Amino acid sequence: MSIAKRLLLVLLMFTLSGTQLRSEDSSPTLLIHAGTLLAVPGQAPKVKQSILLRDEHIISIADGYIDPTTLGETVSLIDLSDQFVLPGLMDMHVHMTGQLSPNSRNDALYITTSMRALRGAHYANKTLRAGFTTVRDLGADPEAIFALRDAIRGGLIPGPRIFAAGSSIAATGGHGDVDGYKAELLELWTSDTICDGPYDCRRATRHAIKFGADWIKITATGGVLSDTATGTDQQMTEDELREIMDTAHTLGVRVAAHAHGTDGINAALRAGVDSIDHGTFLDRESIKLFKKSGAYLVPTLLPGAKIIPIMQGNPFFTEAIKTKARSAASASLKNVWLAHEADVKIAFGTDSAVVPHGQNAQEFALMVKAGMGEMDAIYAATVAAADLLDQTAELGTIEVGKRADIISVSGNPLEDITELERVKTVIKDGAIIKN
Repeated sequence: MSIAKRLLLVLLMFTLSGTQLRSEDSSPTLLIHAGTLLAVPGQAPKVKQSILLRDEHIISIADGYIDPTTLGETVSLIDLSDQFVLPGLMDMHVHMTGQLSPNSRNDALYITTSMRALRGAHYANKTLRAGFTTVRDLGADPEAIFALRDAIRGGLIPGPRIFAAGSSIAATGGHGDVDGYKAELLELWTSDTICDGPYDCRRATRHAIKFGADWIKITATGGVLSDTATGTDQQMTEDELREIMDTAHTLGVRVAAHAHGTDGINAALRAGVDSIDHGTFLDRESIKLFKKSGAYLVPTLLPGAKIIPIMQGNPFFTEAIKTKARSAASASLKNVWLAHEADVKIAFGTDSAVVPHGQNAQEFALMVKAGMGEMDAIYAATVAAADLLDQTAELGTIEVGKRADIISVSGNPLEDITELERVKTVIKDGAIIKN
């Protein structure tokens, strides 16, 4: 893309955001009066707490309500004394530059990379205002998602902090490769990260990292939304999986594996993957491998609950897709319960794009329905997610020295988890996004 086009893209995104953006050196000093504060999910909340924020970070936390006039500086008070306050939420599986619709297949013919980034700016703002201050994007046009990530990081547009994979490492003809179009388009649109055999997959992994990937995303198994009847079982071979893991880890980059079928889940875990995303048909052997490796499960329950009712009459859902969707939806809740009962590490993820952006918090109720406690579900979207990202020094809790990512809700989500679907206040990096 030319320099002129890049400048135009930034200006357009700034115009469409509808938000007055701050410069990096204009962060105000904020004092929050929190009625109930869940500072560290997994520990008991406290009442009547004061939190001081300055320069994007948490400066102090104190019992009682501090009078801002006693601080000897200009301080803006945010009165959340009637609110339940907790860390910014984190979604470990999104696709920020798109959203499933009846036109999704045709959009590939007409939507430019620039427009994908602009749509991503819109979805990012919705996600942030829903209380999600950090996301992991696991599959998007690399140029669009990396530009979006960097624009948010630079303070040009509002959005959650993004850790992005770009295009997936996938086998030829497998999930993650292009499908369903005529041969000329398949040739034109095949990504440079499609690979066959361990050495080609080594090349593809290095290519993804060279062009900006924070994470490597592989598609170890078939996928529900691929327009093929190839099922959801293993598609990448064990030697390919091992080579990808070794290459990425050597370069200091973690690996997430899209995996539905049991054989692919277990192969990816044996190869050393850092997270299994979906994990639909995990079994007892999978549980043992999770426990041995320390890998995370990112369940993504929302698509199973949302897709089935909208398939009829929607041209995107071919018969091949419908068959896979029904099978996956019926299995996912049970296997989250199995993993949770076995103390497998679980991080929150939604597969937003398959479901609408901004509705991410609806995943919490499904996690609770699957057998997780309310505190466990919140822990998965804060402390556990930060650990998966290797960002515990900065994110996941409200503690002195960490980034000031804070949200509030009116009721107690430890009693009614759906309170998180109605976020009232959002603060990211010490800046008020929604209050």
